Amino acid sequence: MGPYAEGGIVTAFFENFHLLRPWALLLLLLAVALWWASHRASDTMRRWRQVIDPELLKHLTVGDRARRALRPHHLLLVGAIVAIFAVAGPTWQRQPSPFAEQAAPAMIVLKVTPSMMTPDLAPTRLDRARQKIADLLKLRDGMPAGLIAYSGSAHLVLPPTPDRDVVTGMAAALSPAIMPREGDSLADAVKLATQVLRDGGQGGSILVVADNVAPGQAVVLKPLAGGPPVILFAVAPPQFVAADASLAAAVSALDAREVVATVDNQDVTTIARRLADAPGASVAAGEVVRWQEAGWWLTPLIALLVLLWFRRGWVIAT
Repeated sequence: MGPYAEGGIVTAFFENFHLLRPWALLLLLLAVALWWASHRASDTMRRWRQVIDPELLKHLTVGDRARRALRPHHLLLVGAIVAIFAVAGPTWQRQPSPFAEQAAPAMIVLKVTPSMMTPDLAPTRLDRARQKIADLLKLRDGMPAGLIAYSGSAHLVLPPTPDRDVVTGMAAALSPAIMPREGDSLADAVKLATQVLRDGGQGGSILVVADNVAPGQAVVLKPLAGGPPVILFAVAPPQFVAADASLAAAVSALDAREVVATVDNQDVTTIARRLADAPGASVAAGEVVRWQEAGWWLTPLIALLVLLWFRRGWVIAT
């Protein structure tokens, strides 16, 4: 997810700010009552004002005006307000679920066929695909990614994991020579990726990395539309991609978004942005939304107010 703009942070704060225990604010009434009682008890001049003219009393008192600015009962009220607000549990951020990843996972479906060994994208289309996958995982660091290899059959190589080195290492070990059957079984690969994401229960999307699609695949891909969002990353020269009607039919059948390989990092940036927009897991049924309590941030202020009570003669000051 991209960083929030400054205005977005402020808006999100005010939209989400609330108190976990708002009933604790009722204690403010008790705090004010105690402050008022303490204030009246500390006002030694109150009884004298009833029997001595106020103008005369001002000349009869020494030092009272200087001590009137800040007294123990004033500090007591401030400390009580801060402590009660902390107890009320201010919060504005949700607590991440221990059962969900920070980023929605992505299943990378990599075509491993002899056509991917074509050197028109040096060194080969397959090598370029591996490089792009490594760049993508570096750009989306922390995103759980899984890997499926397919040719004439589809095989789960790795379930989603946030360890990008494992994913790139497994992708580097793939070659057409180890695939059990030649062909193009993209539909089986997409079906397998969909099942892995559903079993994980964390949402996510599918990234198909292929140079072309067999002509008959569009028909069998059509029923798979409506599942996790699909991005088809065409790892072939642009002129070949533009002339491949079967590839365009597969994109249409899956309702996918197509990205064509570029010589720079623009293709990877586009894919990363679209993966970031993929839906994650919603709150599971019965799972309570938890909020991060921020009241403890007020602890240093409360401690500072308490320290003032250690001043010599402060508590008995009038």
